[in-house]
Amino acid sequence: MVATPSYALYLGEMVKESPYPSSAYKLRIGLLGSEGCTEEMRTQIEKNLHMFVTDNYGMTELGGPGVSGECELRCGLHFAEDHFLPEIIDQDTLEHKAPGEVGELVVTTLSREGMPVLRYRTKDITRINYEPCACGRTHARMDKVMGRTDDMLIIKGVNVFPSQIESVLVGMEHVGPHYQLIVRKKNFLDTLEVKVELNNGELLQSYGELEAVQHKIHDRLKSVLGLETKVTLAEPKSLERFQGKAKRILDLRNEPEE
Repeated sequence: MVATPSYALYLGEMVKESPYPSSAYKLRIGLLGSEGCTEEMRTQIEKNLHMFVTDNYGMTELGGPGVSGECELRCGLHFAEDHFLPEIIDQDTLEHKAPGEVGELVVTTLSREGMPVLRYRTKDITRINYEPCACGRTHARMDKVMGRTDDMLIIKGVNVFPSQIESVLVGMEHVGPHYQLIVRKKNFLDTLEVKVELNNGELLQSYGELEAVQHKIHDRLKSVLGLETKVTLAEPKSLERFQGKAKRILDLRNEPEE
């Protein structure tokens, strides 16, 4: 299966509701990419679809998929260094960073003739490991993308990445893996609301249980982010599903204050 992680999650939901068991689809490997996939999300996808999932990286500007991808050991994405030259820079100063340091990924195409790309700023935050992999491959490996410079939210001085919130929500009891981040401005400060989808509609009948789930999510988010967030619980299947890249952030900062 080749898909985005969010669409693989959606297909997993459909399979669970299907009269056919997931084993009937005989899936073996999932090549997922085009958006971030946390370890928690990958575990959920593998559980639902019974296949081995690897993370893969690429972008249209560089010629589509195939820039880097995980091997069976899943200890970094092997960069196709015969076609792409990776660098890590400081996103603010643009200075080159040493091997192993975290920063923004910059890529130069080496074999593309029609429209070569020189030192393309991907806005993706990662690091490069130049040590040979235990699988035997010697190409450099990039870490799973930790976030993007353009999807990082700064809420009351705290840097927040959607992947941090996803790692808290995926796999939690009573909630599904689908969520939405709503950013507003109140008293000149940005605020964050995390809208989470329940996976069991019967929970809506018990205010006490709803409140317990809400408090649990709030406390875990505060522990990870160091930030107060508003947590809203939504009905099952009420949040939008995506066939392409998931759009998690709803920015209402330019809307009038309530």
